[in-house]
Amino acid sequence: MRLSLLARSAVAVAAAAATALGLYAIDEARASEPEPLGPGLVTVDLGIRYSEFSFDELHVRKGTTVQFMVRNDDPIFHEFIVGDAAVHARHQTGTEKSHPPVPGEVTVKPNDVGNTFYEFDRPGRYEFACHLAGHYTFGMTGYVTVEE
Repeated sequence: MRLSLLARSAVAVAAAAATALGLYAIDEARASEPEPLGPGLVTVDLGIRYSEFSFDELHVRKGTTVQFMVRNDDPIFHEFIVGDAAVHARHQTGTEKSHPPVPGEVTVKPNDVGNTFYEFDRPGRYEFACHLAGHYTFGMTGYVTVEE
């Protein structure tokens, strides 16, 4: 009976150690080469605080539709625009006070949540940004990399 309890304890310790090592290996692999999301529908939470996005890089697979849930924790308006260079060229002046329900565009009121969907159907690198006056220059930008 005593040996059985000792054996079970040893197995539990070995399993915990293996799990810890396995988790470390997974975390290390993700840190150096993030696993892309998708394909299909995925939801991504993106926070805004102190006029900064909570992340500036996202990797998805071709054929992924992302629902961006954009949480604005600032006391000022922000926007989230994702798309190709032509989309951002149209928004560089930052003159639109709000955005109609267009895929990849949403205005988010202070301390509120907005959402938009965007289908990534071609490999490449797509920018996301806030183009309100001075926000882009301040660094409110990031990229979605779409992998084959």
